[in-house]
Amino acid sequence: MDQARQTVHQPAHQAAHQPVKPTFSELFTPKLVTVWREGYHLPQFKADFMSGLTVAIVALPLSMAIAIASGVTPERGLYTSIVGGFIISALGGSRFQIGGPAGAFIVLVAATVARVGVDGLLLATMMAGVFLLAIGYLRLGTYIKFIPYPVTVGFTAGIAVIIFSGQIVELFGLILPGKEPGPFVPKLIALGEAAGTINPAATLVAVLTIATIVFLKRWRPKWPSMLIAIGLASLVVALFALPAETIGTRYGGIPRSLQWPGLPPASFGRMLDVLPDAIAFALLGAIESLLSAVVADGMTGRRHRSNCELVAQGFANIASALFGGVCATGTIARTATNVRAGAHGPVSGIVHSAILLVLMLVAAPLASYIPLSALAGVLAVVCWNMFEKQAFVTLLRASRGDALVLLATFLIVVFRDLTEGIVVGFALGSILFIDRMAKSVAVEADLAQDDVADSGAGGYDSSEAADADTVVYRISGAFFFGAASTVGSVLDRIADQRRNFILDCSAVPLFDSTAANVIESAARKARRAGVRFIISGASPRTRRMLINHGVKRPLVTYAASIRDARAQLAGEQEAEQPSLNG
Repeated sequence: MDQARQTVHQPAHQAAHQPVKPTFSELFTPKLVTVWREGYHLPQFKADFMSGLTVAIVALPLSMAIAIASGVTPERGLYTSIVGGFIISALGGSRFQIGGPAGAFIVLVAATVARVGVDGLLLATMMAGVFLLAIGYLRLGTYIKFIPYPVTVGFTAGIAVIIFSGQIVELFGLILPGKEPGPFVPKLIALGEAAGTINPAATLVAVLTIATIVFLKRWRPKWPSMLIAIGLASLVVALFALPAETIGTRYGGIPRSLQWPGLPPASFGRMLDVLPDAIAFALLGAIESLLSAVVADGMTGRRHRSNCELVAQGFANIASALFGGVCATGTIARTATNVRAGAHGPVSGIVHSAILLVLMLVAAPLASYIPLSALAGVLAVVCWNMFEKQAFVTLLRASRGDALVLLATFLIVVFRDLTEGIVVGFALGSILFIDRMAKSVAVEADLAQDDVADSGAGGYDSSEAADADTVVYRISGAFFFGAASTVGSVLDRIADQRRNFILDCSAVPLFDSTAANVIESAARKARRAGVRFIISGASPRTRRMLINHGVKRPLVTYAASIRDARAQLAGEQEAEQPSLNG
């Protein structure tokens, strides 16, 4: 009766200690709605407006610079920040995320444009949006956080090197005899051969831009250093009529309005052709946006909803492609700027997009005077900041395993491919984790027993006594396929040494099918040798796993603890004793 009562009350006891599982609507409610429900008034709007204005000033030159570096016209970067950034803030699961074109996409976008053209890029971006919607609604965004830290550091550093190498032509005004090679080594060779074509004016403008940004960051950190540097460089080129190429001379300026939405040309064959690009965009976009949201959480103490954020990224990429923009994602630098500027919620991101739209409508003609070498200088500073130098050096010194994962990711990204770099880095990181977990598993003799109180009745419990025919071993740590051979070899040596063998599993948080197979093999060997095999302390989940793999009577019996297992053996011995005397 007591057991039945305990069973009835068990679910209620567990429910009291387990968090209630959120509903679908709770998981995918945008943070904009959450902030509005909390109470949104004029003071909060003022804070969001000022932070949105600050981020817009930072995003204006960056959006155009990233678009040009990606092989498309500068206005497409603005389209991405305006349309994609608006949707990411309006529908996203982060309070502070700022969306737009990201430097991490430059290499992928440029390669896609070179292979399938701008229409192919727009189709791939739209397909990536659909993939991100699927990832979000299937709630797979939670697993993206399992990417090892050395992979993200090596990946970001590799991208920084590639982006910077792509800006050398504009930084020095080089003239290449043909198209600039995409791969890193051929690119360096081509740049070296064109070293004699350096344009002193372009170089001067780039140096002036970089120096201005660095100076203002140090002496006036609250000033919009990038915008001031771009304005100063444009003024110098115009006043002194320097022979440096500008947005106007190369692209004819930028339009003063958004383009009408429209679907890119699509067919089944075309979709198959851009499928690898779409998958790469979706994977990188998910990683970049969730990393940015995590950074914002760390700066503010808030928590984002990862799957809601990915759904917003999906809608943002679809809309961005419809309006002629490129891939949109959460951007770490602009999001951090948003937080530091005092943002209260997603309205700041919406304001940022609105201000960019106003600037494009009003000040588009002024963009024609922006030197391309100045935009390259802006990206050079971005690359310097992207390369997390302190984290890179720390990981190199941390351990050989982390250094291997870091360097493998970094070198493959630089010399091979971004997607390959992530896959190889993740695989190496997983192998390293498995190795470390396997080494943490221990199998040891349970020689020490805990102190217990004397029996109140004064009787002697024979189950407490040491038994020469019984050996007790304890497994501690996660028992999975990585540790199976180590634990299996120990069990094979000890399972036939005594008449009774107790295996304590109370310190095993995880069992997998390989571990269950190892236990089953040891139990069969013990039975053939006439050894009594008892498993103690196994959790209900572990016991179900073992029973499903055949680890049950008559091979083994189960006990709640080592003490219960000894008592079980003592009771069996007492039952056998009369029959032996008879």
